[in-house]
Amino acid sequence: MRVNLQLYDEPAQRYCPAGVYEIVQDEKGQPKFQINAQNCVHCKTCDIKDPAQNINWTVPKAAAANYSGCDGDA
Repeated sequence: MRVNLQLYDEPAQRYCPAGVYEIVQDEKGQPKFQINAQNCVHCKTCDIKDPAQNINWTVPKAAAANYSGCDGDA
């Protein structure tokens, strides 16, 4: 975070379409990198766009999506 926040104003908080990454203030008023993993839509944008390549996205272990109305019968 030291490099990305200083040089690029931490782009992860802008390029993630689901708002997984954000900079918040800790109890001392210092910037803290917060990851909201529950928001992730598994698009891999973070793996592609991070200028320092700090994020290594991997497929979640339980990646079975359950979309209503998408039972495979068209």
